[in-house]
Amino acid sequence: MTQLEDFVERARLARLATVDERGSPHVVPIVFVYVDGIVYTPIDLKPKAVPARGLRRVRNIEANPRVQVLVDRYDEDWNRLAYVQLRGRAELIEGGEKYDRSLRLLEEKYPQYATLPLAGRPVIRIAVERMVSWGDFSP
Repeated sequence: MTQLEDFVERARLARLATVDERGSPHVVPIVFVYVDGIVYTPIDLKPKAVPARGLRRVRNIEANPRVQVLVDRYDEDWNRLAYVQLRGRAELIEGGEKYDRSLRLLEEKYPQYATLPLAGRPVIRIAVERMVSWGDFSP
């Protein structure tokens, strides 16, 4: 595993950027897991104003699957600043082996899902095609 991948795997929060059919960007904070070049982020049961398929990020992915996930670290010591952009293609998964694996990995990383179950909820799967980085990636 590279130092970049380790940095991404350790992160607890990232930002997902999508673009709609008119080219308007949309960015939301996400929880996620990264494994083997894939990012999984759930559409969980935290309160939302619309059903999962009505969320802007989901509509945007259906219109344009090109996305970016930004994982960053801020520190008052600016020598420790860092970020990784994970660029790739997204899809919504709702069943099957990849889906089951994503739920298991997310539940292992975030104990909050013990009381906020993911089963039956869609997951965004992002196949990372390129990583762009800058900064200090030491732990």
